[in-house]
Amino acid sequence: MALKIYDSLTKQKREFEPLENNHVRMYNCGPTVYDYFHIGNARNFITAGTVCRYLEHKGYKVTFVQNVTDIEDKIINRANELGVPPSEVAEKYTEAFFEDLKKLRTRMPDINPKATDHIGDIVQFVQKLVENGIAYEIDGDVYFEVTKFRDYGKLSGQRLEDALHGARIDVDERKHHPADFNLWKKSKPGEIGWDSPWGSGRPGWHIECSVMSSKYLGDTFDIHIGGNDLIFPHHENEIAQSEALTGKPLANFWIHNGMLQTTGEKMSKSVGNIRTIRELLEDYEADAIRFYLLSAHYRGPLELKSDSLDEAKSALQRIRNCVDLMGRLGAEQAVAADQLSDAEKELSDGVDDAVRKFEEAMDDDFNTSGAVAAIFDLVSSANKFAAEHEEFSDQSKAVLGRVRSALIKLCEVLGMQVRTGKSLSITLEDKMTISDELSVSHIRKLLDKLIRLNKEVGQDVGEREDWTTSDIIGSILKARQDARERKDWAAADKIRDGLADLGIKLEDTRDDTIWKIEK
Repeated sequence: MALKIYDSLTKQKREFEPLENNHVRMYNCGPTVYDYFHIGNARNFITAGTVCRYLEHKGYKVTFVQNVTDIEDKIINRANELGVPPSEVAEKYTEAFFEDLKKLRTRMPDINPKATDHIGDIVQFVQKLVENGIAYEIDGDVYFEVTKFRDYGKLSGQRLEDALHGARIDVDERKHHPADFNLWKKSKPGEIGWDSPWGSGRPGWHIECSVMSSKYLGDTFDIHIGGNDLIFPHHENEIAQSEALTGKPLANFWIHNGMLQTTGEKMSKSVGNIRTIRELLEDYEADAIRFYLLSAHYRGPLELKSDSLDEAKSALQRIRNCVDLMGRLGAEQAVAADQLSDAEKELSDGVDDAVRKFEEAMDDDFNTSGAVAAIFDLVSSANKFAAEHEEFSDQSKAVLGRVRSALIKLCEVLGMQVRTGKSLSITLEDKMTISDELSVSHIRKLLDKLIRLNKEVGQDVGEREDWTTSDIIGSILKARQDARERKDWAAADKIRDGLADLGIKLEDTRDDTIWKIEK
């Protein structure tokens, strides 16, 4: 199936073909670095990274550029509040941005150009617009004249007479038209600035993206991504200033993600309903955040409820439990199709179906919700197969190994790590799915006993209700490993014996300690 992408410019899904054979050039509008970025911002960065990963999964080479706006009114205002230079604010939050982006394990851009590193390029671009009669200077400020670009409004559908209702439009009676926008802003007294033909100043907000995308990707590139709050005026103005100068389309496809909302409102710093990624990473792992943000189609709105991330965490754990189970029961060996039983063939075919459905969903405008559904279909089939068999033939093990490999690969395309390298993590729900051997009441009693043992070995887990057997046993095994490292063999043996009394057998390998619940 060919990849189809919804293009915000043409308002339709179109079949994707790169402009250059097998090479995709892609640009995403990056952060304005005056604060830590929040989960609403993260939706865009994760969307862009996921698009990039899937294109690479399909065999394309991708050049991914994402700018950093490191000079802008918000940065200057924050610097004034703190009594420090704007560069200090920008450097602090640029560093924090990349730290947090890496923690989210999104696909990092190949090029991260900063506005302040491209002042000379920006000045040259603006000069050409002035020379071509498309821009004009008034007392050190340079404006783009929107009436000189016939197609102004083609992305957003905004008519010039309605343009004043857009965001971030400067009201200035000197302008030829109210919608004319800054290409170069004259520095105020005492404000940071760079030399230019129009005096000391700095770039307007929109110009940097046109300059840096053309420098690194060419006049026309394949995909431009951003949040749908940037359609007007930012992306509309990008198109105007770029296409007025080059006479060529700026981008072949425009992709816009929907906004994250809380109680029906867009998440934003101005509304005060945000949580930064830095804060969230203290309570949730990166993959749970990714899973939540990818659980809905990128173009639609996504509501953040009080339990959204907890639900994402549980869903992700269900996948990991299955991967761990397949690792315990399966084997990495070739499947002999002519030797499979009906049940084995059904599960092996289920792997092929899951991969096909996953790719069909992603080929349909990067439908991550459909891709996740395909993953869970395979998880359910694999858990059912495991629960219905007490012994596993070599071919059963091969099929289960194939399930594990497929789950790991598909989740990696979405940027999620489900290969833990640990033994089976058991939650009440998954244990009921996997086996009828252990009842819910048995598991609860086991958890109570494990918590008591954990306290005995000095690893008190407190009163948290969401601890699973995996959490607690992992904590106990850490205490045992600590004892072994200090050569306190008696303490290590006591922990092993304590677990054995609860029906939990340990097996020490070269790299890890594997545990399992004995029947």
